[in-house]
Amino acid sequence: MSETIPGPDGLPRCRWCQAAPEFFEYHDTEWGYPVADDQRLFEKLCLESFQSGLSWRTILAKRENFRAAFHGFDIERVAEFTDKDVERLLNDKGIIRHKGKIEAVINNARRAHELVAETGSLAAYVWRYEALPEDLPEPQTVSTSPESVAMSKDLKKRGWKFVGPTTVFAFMQAMGLVNDHAVGCAMREKATRLRRDFTKPE
Repeated sequence: MSETIPGPDGLPRCRWCQAAPEFFEYHDTEWGYPVADDQRLFEKLCLESFQSGLSWRTILAKRENFRAAFHGFDIERVAEFTDKDVERLLNDKGIIRHKGKIEAVINNARRAHELVAETGSLAAYVWRYEALPEDLPEPQTVSTSPESVAMSKDLKKRGWKFVGPTTVFAFMQAMGLVNDHAVGCAMREKATRLRRDFTKPE
C-alpha cells in the first residue's frame, strides 16, 4: 500500500493526512519542519502528552483553547501555576480535563525551567537528540527511535511526566528533529531543505 495519498492540489501527501481535512494544512505548514523556539517546543511536548490515548485531531481542534488556558505555554508562567490553576483548568471545557495531564504540564514547566538553567535553552537540549537520516528505517514504519527512547529516559530521570518514547517520537517528528515525511510526499524535500539550512541551537 502506498504511503502517500493525493492532496487537494493532486500532489502526494503522507497517508495520515486523509484522517481529517484539517490535517493537510497542518502537514504542509508545520509538521516536520525544524523548530528552535522554546515556547513552541514546550507547547508541542505538552500537547503530545495530552494526546496520549486520544487522536491528534481532537488536540489540534482544541489547540487554541489550550494556548489560552496555559498562557501560550510560557514556561515561566506555567511553572508558577498553583492548585487554583489546576481547579480552573479542570473546569475549562475547551481543553482535555485530565487532572494527571494538567498537573504533568505544570510539573514539566518547572522541570523545563531547571533544564533551561542548565543547558541554556530547551531547544539546545532537545536538538542533542536529532535523528540523522542514516539512523532511520523507512519513514513512518516505527513509533519510536533510539533517539526518542534516549530523550524519554533522560527526561523521566529529570522528573518529567507523560514523556514516554512514543510521545517523544511524535514530538520529534512534528518539530523536525527527524524527517518522517513519507518517501514521495510533496513536503519531504522541503523538510530536508529546511533541516539542511537549520542552525542547531547550542
